[in-house]
Amino acid sequence: MKRVQQIYPVPIQEKALNGLYLEHAVHKLGSPEHPFVYANFLSSLDGRISLIDPDSGRPYLPKILANPDDFRLFLELHAQADCLITHGAYLRAMMKGTLGNILQTGTSEATSDLADWRKAQGLEGQPAVVIASASLDFPIPPSIKQHRQVCYIATGRQSDPERIRHWEKAGYRVIIAGQGQMVQGEPLVAELGKLGYRSLYLIAGPRMLDTMLRENKLSRLYQTISLQLLGGEAFHTLVPGPPLGPAGRLQLRQLVYDAAAKDHSAQLFAQFDISKLEFRGPEWS
Repeated sequence: MKRVQQIYPVPIQEKALNGLYLEHAVHKLGSPEHPFVYANFLSSLDGRISLIDPDSGRPYLPKILANPDDFRLFLELHAQADCLITHGAYLRAMMKGTLGNILQTGTSEATSDLADWRKAQGLEGQPAVVIASASLDFPIPPSIKQHRQVCYIATGRQSDPERIRHWEKAGYRVIIAGQGQMVQGEPLVAELGKLGYRSLYLIAGPRMLDTMLRENKLSRLYQTISLQLLGGEAFHTLVPGPPLGPAGRLQLRQLVYDAAAKDHSAQLFAQFDISKLEFRGPEWS
């Protein structure tokens, strides 16, 4: 079984890769009154989470970043969610075949232990899915119905009312979570809490991370940092908006070193809590 080194907190100790994130028991940290909201990103050492194809203008994950160790931990976080938050752009890309399906966990022989783990913890077979979208123009993947996942659609108050009615007539509950067209973090988390969800896993990209940070709704950030410089002139990073100031302050909770393997570079698995410190005086510039 693959071993990794925890280098923070000290003392340094070896741990098994499988189960590394399950032991965090994220699914027990929230409540309907205060859902635990967490996100996970994979980036290069120079901060790229994706590059942008110059021909299509679409972002893509370079193959040299993706690796099975990171994906295993992604699925362990997935297994602890009772609700996933994704977005319309991901569903459009998935149905075109440019991105894989990450809406379910524990569905293969190699990951069946995660399905068993969910069952042992009293969680549903698969988490519910929330699709955040301003355009409300996306396909519903067949796998959602195949796995009997509850599915909601979230949008802003100013989104096209015809599209809202379209989805309601199709049998989906539409959550209004934002005053414009875009989904905002605070009202979305509040509405999902009212529905009884306690652990919310963001697989929705940097814009959703941005709104959750700015509205003080993110509880924890996981980041895999591949120890390679990716470069590239057109790229995405974790936060797309203006300076975050104090809202971006993090507290390191755990740091684990994964040595280089034949098929991927060495990498760090970092876990950050969001600082709840109050700041006085001027904002950072």
